[in-house]
Amino acid sequence: MLSTATASWEDVAAALDRGLIAVLPVGAVEQHGPHLPLLTDTVLASGVARRISEGLPDALLLPAIAYGDAWTAEGWAGTLSLSPDTLRASVTDIGRGLHRMGVRGLVTVNGHFGNREPIALAARTLSELGLPVLHLDYPQLETIAAEHMESEPAGPGFYHADEVETSMMLALAPEGVRLERAQPEYPDFPPLFGHEPMKLSAFNRSGTFGDPRPATADKGEALIAGIATESLRLIALWREQHAI
Repeated sequence: MLSTATASWEDVAAALDRGLIAVLPVGAVEQHGPHLPLLTDTVLASGVARRISEGLPDALLLPAIAYGDAWTAEGWAGTLSLSPDTLRASVTDIGRGLHRMGVRGLVTVNGHFGNREPIALAARTLSELGLPVLHLDYPQLETIAAEHMESEPAGPGFYHADEVETSMMLALAPEGVRLERAQPEYPDFPPLFGHEPMKLSAFNRSGTFGDPRPATADKGEALIAGIATESLRLIALWREQHAI
């Protein structure tokens, strides 16, 4: 693995001669209840991306896109959102630069639900330009969470400021976690949730969805390890398909 956080241009140039695939984390600046920092999604995406990159000898780990499409959380102070078009263009522009540089493929590691569609659209554009893109959204998270978590999710596959994200933060950046502030909230999701644009603050008070109190760093490590293992499996299949 080569990280652009510490590499010089000469380091990258030498690695390009041997062949590289880029790994790009994409996060968000979004509320995560009273006990987690606004940058939680970016911290988690960066940590998972690093773990994945450590399993790839030819990975070029990129700095995270720290902002995402967090429109649904704008009802809470501190949330800053990009429009879907801006995020799509950002991923596309980075991909164009990587393609021009000679990187052989791009893996995106997404840490925020609202980013999924803009990333997928950018991936389609880049694939048409000849850059293979694999966009990952914490594969098998629901299965891994069911195995290791004590609390129930607030909704099927809905993990936000809960035991899952709090555990992952405890494993990656425990200094940002204030468990003494953690309180559960299981809001009633409106019948039209997911079928029309809706701000989450319309039916949730604290910004927490679920119960973060049983979170531990060991559980977070199990989640990260499981996600990384499944991600590496999918990357191997993707590389075989595209002869990367």
